[in-house]
Amino acid sequence: SSDLCWSPYTAGFSKKARQSKKVGCSMSFYTCLIVMLGGALGTLARHTVSVLTAPYSRAMPWGTILAINTVGSFIIAFFGTLTLADGRFAASENMRLFVMVGLCGGYTTFSSFSLQTLELMRGGAWGRAMLTVALSVILCVGAASVGHLVASYLNPNQPVQVAQFDAEEEA
Repeated sequence: SSDLCWSPYTAGFSKKARQSKKVGCSMSFYTCLIVMLGGALGTLARHTVSVLTAPYSRAMPWGTILAINTVGSFIIAFFGTLTLADGRFAASENMRLFVMVGLCGGYTTFSSFSLQTLELMRGGAWGRAMLTVALSVILCVGAASVGHLVASYLNPNQPVQVAQFDAEEEA
């Protein structure tokens, strides 16, 4: 049978435990609060880093590339691997959700993309991993472009720009 409850955040838990909805499928109010708190802290951290790196990010978005996406990708994979259920530093599902979905999700969605791509590569699905990379970049930049064009059409007498402040562009 298919493992409908699997996610990279609960990867250390057995398939039987995930399918029994003991882990990986819960959506309790407490779990939602845990994820929201992590997201709020991750978002605040992202804004702080964006402001601090803005002076270095004029020609290239170095703050986003290095300080946000690269660090977030490291954190999600490091924490996710370190805290597996059978590992030396096992963490509860809520702690993993707090860090991996909340904190890293608020800090950067690139971390989830990186972890999912890594899992495809580790599973030997190199073709799907490269397709994920290509489609993510092409579709996301394309979607941003379409969103910009539609908004420009709906707001015709305004300057053609997306971000008003350096921190918005870094976010």
